[in-house]
Amino acid sequence: MTGRGAWTRRKWLRALAAPAAIAWGQGVSTRNVKPTPRGKPSGLPFPVRFTDVASQAGLRAPIIYGGTDRKQYILETVGCGAAFLDYDNDGWLDIFLLSGTRLDGAGEATNRLYKNNHDGTFTDVTDRAGLRYAGWASAVAVGDYNNDGFDDLFITYYGQNVLYRNNGDGTFTDVTERAGLLHKGPRWGSGCTFVDYNRDGHLDLFVASYLEFDFRSAPQPGENTNCKWKGVPVNCGPRGLPTALPVLYRNNGDGTFTDVTVSSGVAKAKGGYGMTAVAADFDNDGWPDIYLACDSTASFLLRNNRDGTFTDIGLESGVALNEDGMEQAGMGLGIGDYNLDGNLDIFKTHFADDTSILYRNDGKANFEDVTVRAGLGVETRFVGWGAGMVDLDNDGFPDLFLVTGNVYPEVEAKLPGYPFRTPRVIFRNLGNGRFEELIEEAGPGIAALHASRGCAFGDFDNDGDIDVLVVNLNEPPSLLRNDCTGDGHWLKVKLVGVKSNRSAIGARVTARYGTKQQAQAVLSQSSFYSASDLRLHFGLGSATSADLEIRWPNGDRETVANLAANRLVTIREGSGIIRQETFGRQG
Repeated sequence: MTGRGAWTRRKWLRALAAPAAIAWGQGVSTRNVKPTPRGKPSGLPFPVRFTDVASQAGLRAPIIYGGTDRKQYILETVGCGAAFLDYDNDGWLDIFLLSGTRLDGAGEATNRLYKNNHDGTFTDVTDRAGLRYAGWASAVAVGDYNNDGFDDLFITYYGQNVLYRNNGDGTFTDVTERAGLLHKGPRWGSGCTFVDYNRDGHLDLFVASYLEFDFRSAPQPGENTNCKWKGVPVNCGPRGLPTALPVLYRNNGDGTFTDVTVSSGVAKAKGGYGMTAVAADFDNDGWPDIYLACDSTASFLLRNNRDGTFTDIGLESGVALNEDGMEQAGMGLGIGDYNLDGNLDIFKTHFADDTSILYRNDGKANFEDVTVRAGLGVETRFVGWGAGMVDLDNDGFPDLFLVTGNVYPEVEAKLPGYPFRTPRVIFRNLGNGRFEELIEEAGPGIAALHASRGCAFGDFDNDGDIDVLVVNLNEPPSLLRNDCTGDGHWLKVKLVGVKSNRSAIGARVTARYGTKQQAQAVLSQSSFYSASDLRLHFGLGSATSADLEIRWPNGDRETVANLAANRLVTIREGSGIIRQETFGRQG
């Protein structure tokens, strides 16, 4: 590496060798960063208003997760994710919500599956689907691991992770043991993603663990320096608790998996508190890499060596630390092409008194921290979790979205400046490499205060704009309906793999519209522990058509030209468009 990248790498190496100037508190990186001054408001109208319609949609059951006024253990604080998926292939997004439990087992805690009724409401079909399960759930990944045309679910837990096979009749079967995914002893599973790392057409599994945790030996709040935050006794960790290794499972093509963690080199990614995992091609070589956001430790970017092995290049690529060479509390990940150069950039959320971070990709997996110059340094008040790089107003430029919520309900009484419940945040893309923070301006669903964790993005009402599903701890979820009144056009793309995996996870689509281009990838997991709509959504602005270039997960390329806007196109690998549907606002 030469130039700025080499200089930055040397700076990071020196920083790692020097004493860290970080107020670790509970362990998450709290750098006491002062926000950068806000620029003059752009004055541009934002034609988007988000309204929480969860209750009227039938999503009224609370997501139970640990204590409400006090968290004795870190297990109660991290929370869980959610998924938008079309489990019954009817063309409408259904909802899957994870749940934790309480230390005393009180409350009706279970994961929940809600079927979309096509009229803005949902029906709880958890029991009918066979998905009732109580425990400390963490993350969910969506993908068709057996290529039968129905998307399956993989869920991580504190305890035993679970693989649910979608039977295609509205029900799911726990096939964890049959698939060879049982593990010895309890693990605290965290981020997970389906990924066809060897491009054989079968989805493999990458599974991280947050840390090693045992109720019998866990220290109590206030017991040591890792159990206090700003002088207030709180639950302990992650600092002071043992880290845990991620695991890679190769799909054998017969419904079973083999642990290839050691032979693949993934076992070398140690020493991190792993959280959200994303599989995408960051260096544009046609092979999926894996990025693992880590809490309080350097994050990992596992480069696919195209021979069944991976090498961690997080430090030299620029995404292990921030530009000051400091570890941060990496939680959530938004992946997209914010500056429309055809490369996948990374947006990562962090703790209070620090900024979320935006890494710009040069296309060869050399990343630059552009947080401050992009205008994101203005916000340091909140603990960020789920995140997305999505075009909320269909103007052709992806925006940034994050949900927030503190981890210490005990702190607010003594430190009112750190409330437990906080708003959501939108950074609207101004189209010039900079963003503008919007909260109240984006509607009551954004300004509302919650202790949120995971969130998923998708168009649940098929009206042509992106809605957001949000996990709120010990409250019902939020379903943020996007009422976009602008005149921007859009295009949705659903891919069906044939030689590649059926879900087309790992595919890259580059849309060209007007004078712009934008790349997106089909992801099994992103945000925080969550899975978004596998249909890609491109805002087109004033353009009324787009050309698509598709790079399928197996490396094959396909182009589709002159697609009219304001419709969903379904493209089957090797066959081109097999269906076009118009719905929603026609712009």
